[in-house]
Amino acid sequence: MLHSYDYAVIRVTPKLERGECMNAGVVLYCRTLRYLVAHTHLDEHRLRALDPSADVDTIRLQLALFATIAAGGADAGPIGLLPHAERFHWLVAPRSTILAAGPVHCGLCADPPTQAVHLYQRLVT
Repeated sequence: MLHSYDYAVIRVTPKLERGECMNAGVVLYCRTLRYLVAHTHLDEHRLRALDPSADVDTIRLQLALFATIAAGGADAGPIGLLPHAERFHWLVAPRSTILAAGPVHCGLCADPPTQAVHLYQRLVT
């Protein structure tokens, strides 16, 4: 059985005025299975190539929040207590910040957890 899913790539844009970005994660949501996950990875070498003065520790900490919020629960604060769909929409909402999700795309797959890893490997690592 195939399931529809939505996903977005998490991008780091260390100098907003320059508009250069790098992929640092993937958020995937499957409504039918009530599945939401974010896989993230910060390539410090690539980040330093874009901005040698980037605050790597802060960016890494904020990037980790995507996975925490996707997982849900009290550890993610008030947003973590929202339903899956609302957390997904909060994570991918357009924003003009160093960390932001790109456009939302959709697809079909048999196994959303496997698809999330596949997208992460293909688009981030």
